[in-house]
Amino acid sequence: MKTGISLFIILLLLALSSGCSNRSNKRSSSKGADSTNISNVPDTGYNGVTQYFSTGRLVKEVTFKNGIRNGLMKTYNASGQLYQTFWYVNGMKEDTAIWYFENGKIYRKTPFKNDSMNGTQIQYYRSGGVRAKLNFVNGIRTPDLEEFESNGRKIADYPDLVIKTKDEYSQTGTFKIYLELTKKNVKATYYKGEYADGLFYPKKYIKLNNSETTGYLELKKSANAGNNYVGVIAEILTPLGNRNLVYKKIDLPYNNLK
Repeated sequence: MKTGISLFIILLLLALSSGCSNRSNKRSSSKGADSTNISNVPDTGYNGVTQYFSTGRLVKEVTFKNGIRNGLMKTYNASGQLYQTFWYVNGMKEDTAIWYFENGKIYRKTPFKNDSMNGTQIQYYRSGGVRAKLNFVNGIRTPDLEEFESNGRKIADYPDLVIKTKDEYSQTGTFKIYLELTKKNVKATYYKGEYADGLFYPKKYIKLNNSETTGYLELKKSANAGNNYVGVIAEILTPLGNRNLVYKKIDLPYNNLK
């Protein structure tokens, strides 16, 4: 008899313990995970919106379909205000991503296709006026840039690229090229290279800077024939924080310079 009572008590305690554990797991799942541990959600078949917290603060809300990001994702700043929205289709960014000021107005819109920036990014002032327009193809910049003052006037007084050369071909077999801007105190990054299909690929170019504001290229006589020109690009940081691209084609007096 005593053995039967003891067994009943043990089974009852196990059942109560299991119930508490299940409730605890459900509460933890509803709150989401710490954002520092988030990578990709496995294909669990989950459908719905999951909230993610960090140190008790809501940082992200993600919509899932069959365990994959599908639909709206929101991120929040330290004050709990909406900071970004992205739209996902089968785990990839699509449509227009939006960034917000603290006052809730739009700061930037960026179009996405197949998880890469594609199209015209538009930046805004807090007043709602357009601040800048930049173009991207598969995440790569085109040279196009339009910037506007807060009163709507288009900015046009960008510094230009100035080329100076020194021909020492007959003496040392070299042709020297010096690069600077018309506004000498403006910082720029200089590259040797060409746009590829109208796109700017800085990682594929040779940097030419010899200071924060100037560049230098020395071409040397070669036994093999080459191009009769060289292309240089200046990447210039604007006062609005964007990068203006200026390309110059420099004709060479000799066709065997490398």
